Amino acid sequence: MVDFLRKRLEGKKVLLLGFGQEGQSSFQVIRQALPEQEICIADRNSSIREMQVVQDDHHLDFQCGDDYLYGLDNFDVIIKSPGVSLKGIIAPFDRSIITSQTDLFLQAYAPQVIGVTGTKGKSTTCTLIAHILKTAGKDTILLGNIGTPAFHFLDHIRADTHIVDELSSYQLEYIHRAPHLGVLLNFYEEHLDAYDSFRDYQLAKLNIARFQVAQDVFVYNADDKFICEHLESINLKQKCVPFSLKSSFTRMESQNKHNRYLKGEHNWQNIQAAIIVSKLLDIDEETISDGVASFKGLAHRMEYVGFFHGIQWYNDSIATIPEACTAAIRSLPDVDTLILGGFDRGIGYDDLALFLINSGVKNLILMGDAGRRIGTEIEKTIKAGKKLFYINRFDDFLPIALEHTRPGATCLLSPAAASYDEFSSFEERGFRFRDLVEEVMRG
Repeated sequence: MVDFLRKRLEGKKVLLLGFGQEGQSSFQVIRQALPEQEICIADRNSSIREMQVVQDDHHLDFQCGDDYLYGLDNFDVIIKSPGVSLKGIIAPFDRSIITSQTDLFLQAYAPQVIGVTGTKGKSTTCTLIAHILKTAGKDTILLGNIGTPAFHFLDHIRADTHIVDELSSYQLEYIHRAPHLGVLLNFYEEHLDAYDSFRDYQLAKLNIARFQVAQDVFVYNADDKFICEHLESINLKQKCVPFSLKSSFTRMESQNKHNRYLKGEHNWQNIQAAIIVSKLLDIDEETISDGVASFKGLAHRMEYVGFFHGIQWYNDSIATIPEACTAAIRSLPDVDTLILGGFDRGIGYDDLALFLINSGVKNLILMGDAGRRIGTEIEKTIKAGKKLFYINRFDDFLPIALEHTRPGATCLLSPAAASYDEFSSFEERGFRFRDLVEEVMRG
């Protein structure tokens, strides 16, 4: 990677746009390749000048504060962090100069990468693929949007390493090379606060197919109407492999459908994608079956917390869109109380409200601006037996759930909204849910 970066960036006017965890790791690797390269770092946060990682570096310039996005056309290469949105920038500039850590990593390692994207299911699918590969004894690294930046793993990559990479729309938006094995799971409305339209969001994710080469393979969900509509209008040169819940199953796949921890139709789609990828990598059927059967899923994804005070408690904090919430209710047993809402990103809640009105969920604990909007929709046609509780603080859900959830039934946290009004991430929200419930158990 050091040689690649030297050839790619030497003598160029380079801007690091965003200096969070990923921006800092990009800076450190670039410095290994080009210790005296002039670099500009742009970030809204002016305190980045004081960070230890940039101290005693005399070849740096900074562009900070509210105007940090001005003058982007003054550079030859812009290495953008995924968290920086360019939505709403009026001044024209050549966006072909934008790259990212993900793009640079893929340009160097694409033949070894299995990349997975989609609105929901990508974390589960990536982790399951990595689990199957490790079950088969393969040297495997799991990275990307699921956690640690790609450049942190450079010292661990060998010629035979399989790299399983979870890719968000932000990471895919400005790539010039896609993974050798690319998986597209689905499209649902999300991140509309960062894109001008739902279509722009879809097009960003479709780069996982657009930038593959003829020797690559594209695995996609043939049941998703948006994916199929796009594939009708673009000419792909690589091998394309569909999966579908409507297709017949092989003997191995049928067995796996019933012998697994992952529940729900949506997870069966994730499993199908993982099986196809594993077969393409020549993993034998017995090993794939063992891998699927032994995979216990992710934290914060329909995670069973325990049976306390006569109630089954489930943590599905990762469900930040309506479709994920709906899938959890359909998959879990006897959901009587649902905790939902949070930060309102402007996505549509009409279908979720209609589903909840006609569902068996009796108690709806609604939080944040998104919760109030969902509750307003439900109140228009609320049915007898439903109870709506509006809360101002997340922690306030607990006494309501304890009082109103039927004995033996389920209390589910599945917010259908982002966490940013009260928490820094869905993980923090999920841990808080788990801690509060476990305090009840201990107390």
